[in-house]
Amino acid sequence: MKKLIITAAICGAEVTKEKNPAVPYTIDEIRQEAQKAYNAGASIIHLHVREDDGTPTQCKKRYAACIEEIKRYCPDVIIQPSTGGAIGMSNEQRMQPLDLIPEMATLSCGTVNFGNGDDVYLNTENTIKAFGSKMIELGIKPEIEVFDKGMIDTAIRLNKEGFLASPMHFNFLMGVAGGIAGSPRDVAFLIDSIPQGSTFTVCGIGRMQIPMATLAIISGGHVRVGFEDNIYLEKGVLATSNAVLVEKVIRIAKELGREVATPEEARKILNLN
Repeated sequence: MKKLIITAAICGAEVTKEKNPAVPYTIDEIRQEAQKAYNAGASIIHLHVREDDGTPTQCKKRYAACIEEIKRYCPDVIIQPSTGGAIGMSNEQRMQPLDLIPEMATLSCGTVNFGNGDDVYLNTENTIKAFGSKMIELGIKPEIEVFDKGMIDTAIRLNKEGFLASPMHFNFLMGVAGGIAGSPRDVAFLIDSIPQGSTFTVCGIGRMQIPMATLAIISGGHVRVGFEDNIYLEKGVLATSNAVLVEKVIRIAKELGREVATPEEARKILNLN
């Protein structure tokens, strides 16, 4: 079984310091959290950025400043900017980080309701094609964000049409209200739905984070943890950093016999070299 790639989603666009004071906003806070997660064993930093007051932004200059600062302390880490941004942002706003030509970036392959209100994470087919085409043009590997099985089908079709490059890498987001649930059956269903030669990461939301990470480790996939998806180390106990969530996954992986990949090993597994 290939080594385990751990992604740390260190801040997201929505979670706030009111929910967990350790959530990073400033450039230095983001760097510190990235560095702690990297030192703990994360090979990929999934990156959203914030203004100093916590407002989510896709500003290219803010991304550039955060990436430069992270790379000063973690020179070989893989930085994966989000093109999801925050609900309500335009395609042009969301695509700004791609101009920095990162090794990877996220690409969501469908629209999903977020929660019980009116929040809709909108990704039309034209949006997906535009993002995919730009990533091909710039040589950026997309991490295909999957909230439901139909998004895999969309990715496969757009891959055949030339809008997504092969081999594809998927991230299964399990347990989002409005998306697929987080059961072993659901994980197995998604794994069985991706093309041969693809790689996949599993990400559980909230209390699903560690159960989904464990299933990913057993299934030969990879794991994403971090404050974007979950702010608790265990029930009722806030995580003091992203690093403690990474460390928890590493302990589980060790018990299950999976070695953890370095950034260079992750690049080979994901065909980034």
